[in-house]
Amino acid sequence: MSEAIEISTEYIPLGQFLKLANVVESGGMVKIFLAEFEVLVNGELENRRGRKLYVGDTVEIEEFGSFTVAKEG
Repeated sequence: MSEAIEISTEYIPLGQFLKLANVVESGGMVKIFLAEFEVLVNGELENRRGRKLYVGDTVEIEEFGSFTVAKEG
């Protein structure tokens, strides 16, 4: 079961998504986090903090769980 993270825009960059999901505390930590942890977006390894995530995308992070991008409201 994945946790739904709601966004109010068309897309959200991966770095902002990680902050919204409370995986990292600040934007400055995102680059380091992506270098140290394996982050899968829709089953594919991703290390770009600017990767655009759209409603329905799934983000999986070992030790943190699975998250799904959902439309706010």
